[in-house]
Amino acid sequence: MKKLFLSLLIATTALTASADEGMWLPNQIAQRVKDMRAKGFKLSAKDIYNEQGASLKDAIVLFGTGCTGEMVSPDGLLLTNHHCGYGAIQKHSSIDHDYLTNGFWAMNRSEELPNPGLTVTFLERMEDVTERINAGESIAEIREKASEGGKYSIRIEPMYYGNQYMMYVSKVYKDVRLVGAPPSSIGKFGGDTDNWMWPRHTGDFSIFRVYADANGEPAEYSEDNVPLRPKKYFAISTQGAAEGDFTFVYGFPGTTQEYLISDAVEYTLNRANPAKIHLRTLRLNVIREASEADPKVRIQYAAKQAGIANAWKKWQGESLGLARLGTIAKKQNYEAEFQKWAANREEYAHLLDSMRAAYARNEEDFFRREFTAESIFAIELVKMARWCGANSGAVNDARKAYIEAFFKDFVPAIDRKTAKLLIAEYIKSIKALPAGWKDEINARGGVDNYVDYLYDNTSLLTREGMTAALTDKTTLEADPIYKLYERFSGREYSSQGSIISRLPDIARWYKPYMKALREWDSKRAFYPDANLTLRVAYGKVTGYHYADGVYHRPYTTIDGIIEKDNPEIYDYNIPQSLRDAYATKNYGRWACDINGRNTVPVAFLAANHTTGGNSGSPILNAKGELLGLNFDRTWLSTMSDIEYDPEVCRNISVDIRYVLFVIDKIGGASYLFDEMNIK
Repeated sequence: MKKLFLSLLIATTALTASADEGMWLPNQIAQRVKDMRAKGFKLSAKDIYNEQGASLKDAIVLFGTGCTGEMVSPDGLLLTNHHCGYGAIQKHSSIDHDYLTNGFWAMNRSEELPNPGLTVTFLERMEDVTERINAGESIAEIREKASEGGKYSIRIEPMYYGNQYMMYVSKVYKDVRLVGAPPSSIGKFGGDTDNWMWPRHTGDFSIFRVYADANGEPAEYSEDNVPLRPKKYFAISTQGAAEGDFTFVYGFPGTTQEYLISDAVEYTLNRANPAKIHLRTLRLNVIREASEADPKVRIQYAAKQAGIANAWKKWQGESLGLARLGTIAKKQNYEAEFQKWAANREEYAHLLDSMRAAYARNEEDFFRREFTAESIFAIELVKMARWCGANSGAVNDARKAYIEAFFKDFVPAIDRKTAKLLIAEYIKSIKALPAGWKDEINARGGVDNYVDYLYDNTSLLTREGMTAALTDKTTLEADPIYKLYERFSGREYSSQGSIISRLPDIARWYKPYMKALREWDSKRAFYPDANLTLRVAYGKVTGYHYADGVYHRPYTTIDGIIEKDNPEIYDYNIPQSLRDAYATKNYGRWACDINGRNTVPVAFLAANHTTGGNSGSPILNAKGELLGLNFDRTWLSTMSDIEYDPEVCRNISVDIRYVLFVIDKIGGASYLFDEMNIK
C-alpha cells in the first residue's frame, strides 16, 4: 500500500502545474481568469487580449529578435531592459562618446539616435489554424493569405509539439530610436558577478521611441517619420506592491522544455552543460584579462562578454537546480507510471522505448555539433570566414557596413589566444575529428604553432583582405582560416539547433507523447512550451528561503547600492551623481518608506514563471498598471525551463520608481514624464 501511495503521489503531483507555474497563451486567459481573480486580479480576460478593441496586448512588443518591450506613452515611447538595448548602445559608443560608461540621454526628439536593423513587432491577432493544417492546407498558403500582400508579418508556430498550430499576425516597425540609457554602472550594476543573483540592485532599463510614417504604418528610417501612436500604452503605478500582492508578466518568453523525458534531462545535466560551461569559461577568462588591461578593449568586447556570460552562468544555475530537485529521478518515476497506463494501449505501448532509442541514436552526433558550435565556431575569425563564404560577390554597402562593424570591435590577439585554447580542448574532447586535421596540427608542431600559422597567413585580419576574399572566391578558398572553417562545414559538425529534442528523429515522437500525456494525466494543467510568442504568467510578490535559516526578502533599495559601491571595480563604480543624491536624500517624489527608512526601491521578486525573452517584459499589478520591468531570474530558478519549483523560482524586476528616479535625478530627462501617465 505504501508503494502504491507513493507511485500515485508521484504520478499526480510531482510534475503537475503548481501554484504560479505556467506561460499561458493570451487567448487561453479566459480559462485561467477565475484562478487569477482568486489571487487578486481585477481585470477581465478581454482586458488582456481582445481582437475587437484595444487591450493590454497592444502595449507589448517583441523588441528586436529576443526581448520584450512595452509602450508607456501615446507618442511611441518604449521601455525595455538595458541589456536588451545594450547592442544598440554599444554601437553608438566610442572612446569619445562612451555611452556605455556615461549613459545617453536625448534632451529632445532631434537628438534621438536611429538604430538600423532594430525592429519592434506588435501582435495584431492570433488564430488557431490547427484544423486548416490538418485538413491539408499548407502553412505557406495560410501565411500568404494572412499577410495581405506583405502588410503583415506571419508566424505559424506549433504548440504541444504539433498537436496545435497558432498563427500570429503582426506588424513590424523598423524605425526605432534610442532615447535614453543609464550608465552601465546603473543599467548593468554588478555585471557578471550579480547576474542571475539576489539580492539585486540593477537599474536594468533603456528607453527607445518607435516611429512610423504619416499614416502610422511601418516604414524604414526617415526624417519625415513621426512618433507612433500605439493603440494602447501602460499607466505607471508609483504605489509599488507589497509582499503577497498579485502580479503578472506579459511578454515573449523564448524557450522552455517542461515535457522532456528523463533521457533529455540526463544529457543536459551530465554532459552538455558541463562541456559548454567549461568552453565559455576559457573564452571569458581571455576577454576579462584583456578588458582589465585596456579601456578600449573593455568597450569593444562589452556586448560580446555579456552575451557569452549570460548563458554560461545560467547553465551553472540550471544544473545545480536540476540536481537539487532530482529532476531525472522524478521524470523516470513519472514515465514509469505513464508506461503502466500505456502498456495496454497499442498506440502508446512502445512510445517511450522509441523515444529513448532515438536519444541513444543521436546523442553522440549532437554533442559533437554542440561542442563545435561552442568552440570552433565561437572563434570570431572562423565565423567571419563562414560569413564570407556565404556572401561572396560584390561588396555592396550592406557588406561593407558589416565588415566595418566587425573590425570596430575585433582584437586579433584576443581571438588568437582564444583559438588556441578552444582548438586544444576540441582535440582533447572529441573523438571523430575531421580527416587529416590532427596530422596537419602535429606537422605544424602542435596547436599553438598551428594557430599562429593560421593567423600569420590569413588575409582576413584586415578590411582590405576580407574585401578581397569576398570578391574573389579563389582567394577565399586559399585562406588558411577559411580552410579551417571548411573542415567543419559538413553536416556532422554543423549545429542544427541548440536543443537535442528538436532533432527530427527525436521530435517526431513528442507529438504522440504529448497527446498521450494529456489523455493520461487529465488533471494536469498543460500549457504550451515557450517559443517566443506572446504569453501571460501570473503569481505574487514574494521572497523565498535561499538556504537553511536564510530568507531573501522580495525587495532591495538604493541603500544596498551604496553598500556595494566600489570605485575600484568597474561594475560597482556608480556615478557620482547617484552618490550625491543618496547623501542629500534628493529622491524627489520617488521616495517611499520601507521599514521605517526613507529610501528608493530598486528591484523586487515575484513568483511569475519567466525565461529568456521575457527580458524587458512589463510586470503589472492587479489593475494592469506598470510596476516594473522583468530582467532576470534568481540563480536557483534557472532550471524552471525544465522544471518549475514554486518554493524558489522567482523572477527579478527593476522597480519602476527606480527607473523614474534615474531618468529624473541621474539623467536629467524628466521632460519625458510629460508624455507618461504616472499615477
